[in-house]
Amino acid sequence: MRLIRGLGAALLWLGAALTGLVGVVLCVTLILIPLGLPVIGLARRMFQKSMKLMAPRAVAHPVRESRRQAAKLKK
Repeated sequence: MRLIRGLGAALLWLGAALTGLVGVVLCVTLILIPLGLPVIGLARRMFQKSMKLMAPRAVAHPVRESRRQAAKLKK
């Protein structure tokens, strides 16, 4: 499962890099700045999602993981 998540995160990271590059090229042409800024925002969200996929569960969802550990200790 971890290998599949890592592969998906790597592919999403590559897609985000290409999307960011397209956004930068759109922003360089001054007329297309209104199109380039949302594309850069999309690339940023894709980078964040890929990093969450690569991170361990305790880092990605600390509150949910602490609740899970508390439930285990309670039992």
